[in-house]
Amino acid sequence: MRLLFVDDEPRVLQGLQRSLHSMRSEWSMQFANSAAEALQMMAQWPVDIVVTDMRMPGMDGSQFLEEVKSRYPQTMRVVLSGQASREALLRSIAPSHQSLAKPCNIEELKERIVRAFLLHDSLQRSAIKNVVAGLSSVPSLPAYYNQVVSEIQSPDPSVGRIAAIISQDPAMTAKVLQLANSALLGVLTHVSDAVQAVSLIGLEMLRALVITVHIFSQFENERVKELDIAQLWKHSLATARVARAIAQAEGAPKSCSDDCFTAGLLHDIGKLILMSSLPEKYRSVMAQVVKDRVSLLKAEQDAFQCTHAEVGAYLIAIWGLPRTIVEAVAWHHLPSTAPAKNFGATTAVHVADSLLSSGPFHHLALEEPLDSKHLEQIGLAHQQTAWRQVCQESIDTFKEAETDQ
Repeated sequence: MRLLFVDDEPRVLQGLQRSLHSMRSEWSMQFANSAAEALQMMAQWPVDIVVTDMRMPGMDGSQFLEEVKSRYPQTMRVVLSGQASREALLRSIAPSHQSLAKPCNIEELKERIVRAFLLHDSLQRSAIKNVVAGLSSVPSLPAYYNQVVSEIQSPDPSVGRIAAIISQDPAMTAKVLQLANSALLGVLTHVSDAVQAVSLIGLEMLRALVITVHIFSQFENERVKELDIAQLWKHSLATARVARAIAQAEGAPKSCSDDCFTAGLLHDIGKLILMSSLPEKYRSVMAQVVKDRVSLLKAEQDAFQCTHAEVGAYLIAIWGLPRTIVEAVAWHHLPSTAPAKNFGATTAVHVADSLLSSGPFHHLALEEPLDSKHLEQIGLAHQQTAWRQVCQESIDTFKEAETDQ
């Protein structure tokens, strides 16, 4: 893995070099004293991750990252932030994937880089990697997008109402979690719940981000005709609710239940990325699945050299979302191949997605079998009947809620 550190203070670079000495066998590292020098180095030396200071003479951090985003979209972009103005913070959010506090916590830096590159090799040979790394946002359903904007611009906006809308939308949830887990906003703990994320960001900052920086976007209707985006949203929200209900039935702590809900909401975010970025090609993939009854993963692999699970997990990993959620998104189809061998978000989301694959909250109407190997690995194969009951109860509640609306 190749990393480039950029800072106009030689002592900072020297400190990083000393602190990361033990990583020399795993990481190849270079150090630049300015953005101009860094761009010259990148022209000669491919970089996987660039870590830059914000306040530098000449070209500052946000300007530098905009250049990197334009020239090298596949490179992960990290801000190393000290004291910075609100304007500088807002300018840095769009071109950066993550941020770290300055002085830098080396162990946090190592952990974030390892997490971010969890799916790096899966997308290494795929052209979609550049598309994913270059994303600033994932499009939302127009209805949710319009509701959030309307609430933020209303005379008496409510954080609670905004959070309630965002927590139903995979794209906006992913974005607020990226921001809430960012050192730019001074949050010191991992956040996996959209409601908590909105509260931490705060109304004033959220208004500035939405109105000024445009951190949310919406699908263009003409580009996604016949892709049935609304059904995918319905499936994602149902999966989130069932996954949380399964976790609660297993007596999991609230933090795990929250992870299960968020991971369920985000488990198919890779489909949203592919649909919005390559709608014609993804339309062909979906047509092949329906016509030939082949698995979606096989059709995606043939078309993109990767799957929607890998695409979604890669994005939220480089955005800095918690590892439990990244792993659940990455392995929700085949949890027996995941690193974790215990009950958690990966199991709950897999089970929920599988149980919902043949009912009214399906997507593409193809039944997804349960990974019996995984259930045996974690000693919970006997729980399938109980989980089916939990799923049916959740579906009934969901249907009642839809009827009331």
